[in-house]
Amino acid sequence: MKLSRRLLWFGIAGVLGLLVDVAVLTALRDTLGVYGARAASFLAAATATWLVNRHLSFAGRSAGVSLWHEYLRYLGLMLGGGAVNLAVYSFLAWRFSQTPFWLAVYVGAGSLAGMTMNYLGASQWLYRHKAPDQRS
Repeated sequence: MKLSRRLLWFGIAGVLGLLVDVAVLTALRDTLGVYGARAASFLAAATATWLVNRHLSFAGRSAGVSLWHEYLRYLGLMLGGGAVNLAVYSFLAWRFSQTPFWLAVYVGAGSLAGMTMNYLGASQWLYRHKAPDQRS
């Protein structure tokens, strides 16, 4: 699959993940509290993006491990991307203006940095092998 198509599907998966994240967080907030609901919403969103990415973004690629191990590795990558996202946002908010406009810019910068890390991790590490039926 071409890089541009892979990136497009990765972006679509990210938007879908965001929608799942917000929906689950909203649905569970009163039951689990804001932190418990956030943990559940992260897992739901990561699972949704994993399904799209493994079947569409990285179609024809393989993690070369069992499905369970692939899922756990994917979750680890998403946590790493989330940490980069938070670090970039936090640094910018600490160092520069904290007006609503600039905070939104920092969220975008953090999201872009986290997405870049997630994409590179998925494409260069997790799904680096051609699927067995795709080998030449």
